[in-house]
Amino acid sequence: MPETRRAANCVTNREATRTEPDEPWEYTLYVPHDLRAVTIGRRALRLVLAAHGLPHLAEVAELVATELLSNALRHTKGPAALRLRWAGRVLRIGVWDGDPTPPELPPDVVSAYAEDGRGLALVRSCSDEWGWYALAGVAGGSVGGRGKYVWCELAAA
Repeated sequence: MPETRRAANCVTNREATRTEPDEPWEYTLYVPHDLRAVTIGRRALRLVLAAHGLPHLAEVAELVATELLSNALRHTKGPAALRLRWAGRVLRIGVWDGDPTPPELPPDVVSAYAEDGRGLALVRSCSDEWGWYALAGVAGGSVGGRGKYVWCELAAA
């Protein structure tokens, strides 16, 4: 079998098993309080997006997920969770942590020389929407129970 035909068959077989991009899905990855979890979260996100036929969202999704997850792990003392949800052609990336303290809102202008404080500014500028809310500790009703949930949304092009 010529290489081009074999490659075409591989693509066809992969496309046949791919989830339709309009079908809703959700994944949650619980991570320990360890900065190495940021890399694991980023790689898991890329795999999920590829599996669902959304690799074109991976670069920006990785950037904002990295910022959200690293903020949660740097500024709190406990575990965190990365949640990915696809519905209505919008990818929502959210991170739960156990600290209910509100995130520091990003400044309107960030210095190019600033050593920190740019993370949420990047999330704000790279996403279509972003926000956060406190979790009141509803058992089973949230990602982690107590703390806060910081999220952003990327609309499919």
